[in-house]
Amino acid sequence: MALTGSLDAAAQAKAAKAEAYKAPRTAFGQPDLSGYWTNNTMTPMTRRPGVSSLVYTEDEVKKMEAEAEAEVEEGNAPTDPNAGAEAAKPAASSLRPEFAAAGGDVGGYNRGWLDPGHTVMRVRGEPRSSLITTPNGQIPPRKKGAPPPPGFGRGLGSFDSYETRSLGERCIIGFGRNGGPPMFPNGFYNNNYQFIQTPDHFVIEVEMNHDLRIVRLNAKHRTDDVRPYFGDSIGWWEGDTLVVETTHIPQSQGFMGSWKDLKVTERFTRVGPQRVHYAFTIDDPTVWDAPWGGEYEFAPLNGRIFEYACHEGNYALPGILAGARAEEQAAAEAAAAKAAEAAKSKAKDKKAGD
Repeated sequence: MALTGSLDAAAQAKAAKAEAYKAPRTAFGQPDLSGYWTNNTMTPMTRRPGVSSLVYTEDEVKKMEAEAEAEVEEGNAPTDPNAGAEAAKPAASSLRPEFAAAGGDVGGYNRGWLDPGHTVMRVRGEPRSSLITTPNGQIPPRKKGAPPPPGFGRGLGSFDSYETRSLGERCIIGFGRNGGPPMFPNGFYNNNYQFIQTPDHFVIEVEMNHDLRIVRLNAKHRTDDVRPYFGDSIGWWEGDTLVVETTHIPQSQGFMGSWKDLKVTERFTRVGPQRVHYAFTIDDPTVWDAPWGGEYEFAPLNGRIFEYACHEGNYALPGILAGARAEEQAAAEAAAAKAAEAAKSKAKDKKAGD
């Protein structure tokens, strides 16, 4: 992975301090990664248009984080209950692009329901413009003939069955890529985790939809083609770094259209009392010419993870499918009526001819 930008003296000092840090050990001798962590941040997965460097200046950070604070204050301000829908809708300019639609549209979330993060992600002290560390901060070009990446809202426009709708909409796994692999904040909320360690397993509890990723330590990948949710993850320790390798990822959880030959390698390293460094590498020779990836750092969650409950009392999915069935029935009745009218007209013409 190519990293751009250079460390200033302060960042170099922080990096040296991180390298010197020795993670505490568990009772069974492993570097201790356990606890509650969060990766929420206003830094996006890919670099925003017009941003050329991987590393922001401190002045840029100060401006962006101040704007995020103002956005929170504006979003949490009382709404006039007598104002019309459009008057109550926040100005598009006051919302970040990634959730302007969901948070701003009528029927969407008010700002108070969103917790996307209001600080820039720092890695070894550097304020980052993207979580991906390719030279331009974008997904690399795909090989000719590689499957295209799926569009936003997988399952939208399909009304044949609940099984054709998205896994997130069906509350099977969370939306976005909180669970991964690779793991990313979703830009909205619930970007929190609990890491649990045993001598032979590493478990990642994902707040979004209380998903669990279970990593088998010092094991081998399965040899069949069964593809469980989140793939088949095995792990091992390289010094103080936990290396997790995942294959057998199901098509429904593919990353940017890659799944069948996708291998994701993740590295978790405790680099300070308050930081866990996370790096990931994407490898699929059928889609990209070379492996690529990125990095960020988890910070402590001020609290713990509670039960995730979202769909209770939610009639959207049965309403969507029932509406489609009603439209189909109406179309069938209209077709039957048209056929009956045609038959009646034909009989009438025949009688007149006789």
